[in-house]
Amino acid sequence: METIKINGKAIYSPKGKAGEYAKYACNFYVGCSNDCEYCYCKKGVLGHAMGKPTPTLKKCFKNEEDAMLQFEKELHENLTEFRIHGIFLTFSSDPLLPETCGLTYAAMDACTIENVPIMLLTKRADFDIIPTYYDHYRDIIAIGFTLTGMDNLEPNASTNAERIYRMKDLAKRGYKTFASIEPVIDVFKSKRMIEETLGYCDMYKIGLMSGKKDYIYDDVYKFTNNVNSMILTQNIIHNDSAKVYWKQSVLHYLWPNNKGKLLRFGYDFCVDADYNLFNH
Repeated sequence: METIKINGKAIYSPKGKAGEYAKYACNFYVGCSNDCEYCYCKKGVLGHAMGKPTPTLKKCFKNEEDAMLQFEKELHENLTEFRIHGIFLTFSSDPLLPETCGLTYAAMDACTIENVPIMLLTKRADFDIIPTYYDHYRDIIAIGFTLTGMDNLEPNASTNAERIYRMKDLAKRGYKTFASIEPVIDVFKSKRMIEETLGYCDMYKIGLMSGKKDYIYDDVYKFTNNVNSMILTQNIIHNDSAKVYWKQSVLHYLWPNNKGKLLRFGYDFCVDADYNLFNH
């Protein structure tokens, strides 16, 4: 579905790999105290600005109040579009850190009042990560957890086991949930993350690690087949409807000369980047 291109101070249309996650996103902060060793924000020419261990409000905002005013202004400028596709937080930090959650909850309040779906991707699993107040709006709130199985590379984040526990709790409360199995660092640990969340996760988004050169082709190929088999079995036996989006990094690695042709692997539950978690 064709979407409007937006380039606001708060809300914008992601490009490239980020565009595989969401049509519209908001980044209030740069930097993240989870301090994951593999974080893409630490790399490249913007690493000095994006990879800080302490979240910092983006320079385009005067203060948090100004950031929220700008968000609400841009939200109301394209309400119809946002009500269809939702808004994702965040690509440049973690939306549920102690330093960032205030603006995140304010954005959630603004979105839920206007019936705009909102998606959060986090590595936090604190007890009150999503206060019960938001249970009234659970149909338009999706909570995602990055699951790598690599606690040693995510020193200040909640453990993967804690994130899985919180995902199950939120699923039982009726929230839509998704897992970012990205980056896949160890295919066996990533497979375990999926095994442990089957039945509690509505969608898996799976991608390889940018710049990683030591993947073994057979391992990645078997990994994709095993995951597809697990989800197929889960959906059939348990009458589930879990989806999986194989990111372009996986497809290009397996079939560098056949880009996109095998996008769905022949399974209905394998979806593309346009899949809308809120319209199914």
